[in-house]
Amino acid sequence: MDFHFDNKRPIYLQLLEQLELYIASGQLTPGERLPSVRDFALKAQANPNTIQRTLAELEALGLIFTERTNGKFVTTDQKLLKKYREQFAADKTQKYIQDMHSLGFDNQEIINYITEKGV
Repeated sequence: MDFHFDNKRPIYLQLLEQLELYIASGQLTPGERLPSVRDFALKAQANPNTIQRTLAELEALGLIFTERTNGKFVTTDQKLLKKYREQFAADKTQKYIQDMHSLGFDNQEIINYITEKGV
């Protein structure tokens, strides 16, 4: 896991988004044990309180769960993971379409562009 932060937005939100993406994309696999708060803080070069807040939010969303003495783990709920993956895809698709429209492309030109580029 690599973390990249932009100084214009709160680290907590960026970390949350990046971890959501890692989980939804399978880079963090279902059932995988997460590093401790301290290890996460070192890896992300972030304050442990920020990490704790982020993990609490992920748990509230159902993307991770805590086993009392074993730590935190990625959810194994495939339905929830699929929902998040589809939502990420929809958000990125919408952003791409908006960006292409701002460049002056209409929908058919966008389709042709994607088809031509084989993306």
